[in-house]
Amino acid sequence: MRPGRPLDEPVLRVEGLSVTFYQRVNLWSARPIRAVNEVDLTVARGETVALVGESGSGKTTLGRATLHLAPISAGRIVFEGTDIADLDGDRLMAFRRRAQVIFQDPFSSLSPFMRVGELVEEPLVIHGPAHRAERERLVLAALEQVKLSPATEFADKYPHTLSGGQRQRVSIARAMVLEPDYLVADEPVSMIDASSRAEILYLLSELQAGRDLTFLYITHDLASARHFADRIAVMYAGRIVELAPAAQLIEDPLHPYTRALLAAVPEPDPGNRLRQRPVVGGEPPDAGNLPGGCAFAPRCPVAIAGTCERDVPPLIELDDGHQVACHLYPADSVSAGSSPTSAASASSAATRNGSSDSG
Repeated sequence: MRPGRPLDEPVLRVEGLSVTFYQRVNLWSARPIRAVNEVDLTVARGETVALVGESGSGKTTLGRATLHLAPISAGRIVFEGTDIADLDGDRLMAFRRRAQVIFQDPFSSLSPFMRVGELVEEPLVIHGPAHRAERERLVLAALEQVKLSPATEFADKYPHTLSGGQRQRVSIARAMVLEPDYLVADEPVSMIDASSRAEILYLLSELQAGRDLTFLYITHDLASARHFADRIAVMYAGRIVELAPAAQLIEDPLHPYTRALLAAVPEPDPGNRLRQRPVVGGEPPDAGNLPGGCAFAPRCPVAIAGTCERDVPPLIELDDGHQVACHLYPADSVSAGSSPTSAASASSAATRNGSSDSG
């Protein structure tokens, strides 16, 4: 989204969304796996919202649910005023044209038995137009758009003959050939070399500016999220624990988990690499056996005894657009009339000072 531009009416509204899968335990029973748990999120037209977090945090499942590709157990997903759970038949096909996805691994998502031109043409075969000559024109235009030129030469190649960056460009062309309005980019640069990552992100930014695309950008890379996204949502154990404008979240993280993610970012300055970094121990919880209260409490270095293990913290807004779900920032201290900014600052200071009463 362009700097300084006001947010439009949300293209996408996620309201109280939960996604639960069931893992077979034996012939008679299965246990629930809560992949996404009561998530609220809005994405405006032309905006990029990044979902970040460890593997298993629910990022991809949330992204797939917004595309009608994962079952909704509770809540709803509204796309331009329409609940996507109500879509079927022709209405679902129309939604598919407007909502596309770029998968993480282009080598797995692209059939090795199809040429590049056939791969990019496949969505057009399903959704139209019917005339082959028009489809070929759109395929070549899409390849040129993602900088695979000359397009006629690339259209005749097989995916295995391309580099990782070129294969990802084919995936982007395949998603863009239908001219969608909403795009889920699921780790689009994690499977390619570092020299190509900036090029792919710059390409996506160009495509967004040209078509006013709305992005849900799924990544574990906070560095790319800072530069590519307008807002960042941090997920842990299926919940959003912090949500803020990208620069604000990076410069002033509030949740202990967000701070742990930032502390794990590699240090580019060789002079700082020997600096001792705080490392959060433990592993993410089992989604089939989540702890009571705050799911991060067993790993949190500043957990409040009793409170964090017992109560799930609500996601509250402490500052303009900065939301956090943590007992460090009690909702009643904000609603009682104190300044949200001062409440956040006081709790942050307590954490930095290592207060045993903060968590």
